[in-house]
Amino acid sequence: MYFTDRGIEELAARRGEEEVSFDWLAEQLRAFVDLHPEFETPVERLATWLARLDDEED
Repeated sequence: MYFTDRGIEELAARRGEEEVSFDWLAEQLRAFVDLHPEFETPVERLATWLARLDDEED
């Protein structure tokens, strides 16, 4: 198990029943990076990965 699995499990347990928009998620990611600029690159990579999930892989 990766260390991040704990946070993902907590997110699912606490907010798994909620529905959110991608606009809301984008705002939360921006707020997180504003508070924690050292995580700008991983957040950018996650956002890009989520944005491109439907793209065909080369």
